[in-house]
Amino acid sequence: MATYDQVHERVPLLREDDVTVVDQKEMKKALRATLLGNFMEWFDIGVYAYLGASITKVFFPFGDPWAQLAFFGALAATFIVRPLGGLILGPLGDKIGRRKVLAFTIIMMSVGTFLIGCLPGYNTWGMAAPILLILLKFVQGFSTGGEYAGAATFIAEYSADRRRGFWASFLDLGSYLGFAFAAALATVVELMLTPEQMLAFGWRICFWVALPLGLIGLYMRSHIKESETFEAEQNSEDHEELSMGAYLKHICKDYWPQLLTGAALVMCAQVIGYALTTFMPTYLTETLGYDTLHGNALLIPVLLIVACGLPLFGHLSDKVGRKPIMMTGAVLGLIGAIPSFWLMMKGETWSTFLGLLIMGILLMFQVAIQPSTLPSLFPTKSRYTAMGIMFNIAVALFGSTTGSVVTVLESWWKTDYAGAYYIMFACVIGLIGMFFVKESAGKNLLGSYPAVADESEVHELVETQLDNPKLDTSTMPIPKVRLQEAQQELKDSGHATGTTDGSVASK
Repeated sequence: MATYDQVHERVPLLREDDVTVVDQKEMKKALRATLLGNFMEWFDIGVYAYLGASITKVFFPFGDPWAQLAFFGALAATFIVRPLGGLILGPLGDKIGRRKVLAFTIIMMSVGTFLIGCLPGYNTWGMAAPILLILLKFVQGFSTGGEYAGAATFIAEYSADRRRGFWASFLDLGSYLGFAFAAALATVVELMLTPEQMLAFGWRICFWVALPLGLIGLYMRSHIKESETFEAEQNSEDHEELSMGAYLKHICKDYWPQLLTGAALVMCAQVIGYALTTFMPTYLTETLGYDTLHGNALLIPVLLIVACGLPLFGHLSDKVGRKPIMMTGAVLGLIGAIPSFWLMMKGETWSTFLGLLIMGILLMFQVAIQPSTLPSLFPTKSRYTAMGIMFNIAVALFGSTTGSVVTVLESWWKTDYAGAYYIMFACVIGLIGMFFVKESAGKNLLGSYPAVADESEVHELVETQLDNPKLDTSTMPIPKVRLQEAQQELKDSGHATGTTDGSVASK
């Protein structure tokens, strides 16, 4: 009998009705809904970061350096619970659907942010105020534990294989637009109010904006469909139900190489990202001496440039591949991190902006590509859970702690270049992970049939399947009966060779 590999190499198993033709209208609806969720996630983080001066005075009036460490510690607390959110929401997303979980995460994020704006300060409630702030950051963290992993999974499964890099890059466009909007809103409120008014009520306005945004997002996510890829997996003949513990054990046991590889990529991107978005507002004011308004004014255009540039990098990755772009970015990170900080420390407005822009460009090489690369590491039936575990643990350990780590390193090493050194270290780890990643541009997702943007592509794809290096039917959910028929066909035609077990595995 023919071996498993021989069947897939010699018999055209893929049929025209297997190929998913993406509904462009539904895909764009799904993209808008998921983009808004990422916008919300980073708006929440951005509001906290850009109102750092007010938040510190209201909740952490402990004096330096404890006030700054407490501020970054509360931010890090958000991410401590993110892995728990991924562990619970990920399996739910694989079981009951991506759409339902994503609807839950966006409303939970917005309510948590809104309630922070309602909290009395330290002078009113004493230590209860910062404790409640941290508890609400836990609520935010739990919900965001299912947000990015679910959004990346959802859009990756909705996109055509040849355009996945482009469409998936819009997720982080939403992220950095959210951060830029938070910076702009904080700046406008600070311009309109006196310092006393900011401390009394002004900072709260920015947090309250989250609730109407969340309600809009809930409406949008309640009116989108599940991807055909997910529905096909749910209806497949080998779909099985496992207990939560058994399921998580299966993920960690069977996919630990992909989990480690993905975590290395996430570390590289998120250290740069959090250095720019959460550490820089404090670095610009506390180290470089800019006031809050001017610091925000320098960061906003950089974030807008990053946001607008991401789809260009995503489109390029569809043409030349994901790995070349990520690896180029990591090498440039090793070269450009120190010059970026050197330019900022020159003290001139133009040089500070240029230094921030260099950091933003380094970031684009990574975050534009990851939403299409990371989901390709895992099969459809386990993608949400594996993404939730891998992404959230990596962000909790390396991304969210960037501000605290750099602050400690600055204190130990007595240098303002500590942030540059940490970015370089993250780029080295990222390069190691990129070496082990398989190129996924233009290929079907693991456990999924091919997805195309137009009906006209289907026939050619099926006709050329045995000669197409980007198609791998062994990763597709080919029905067992079809595999058995192909195995018999090879045997009857005399092309089969002997095997030790005479069996063919099925997906």
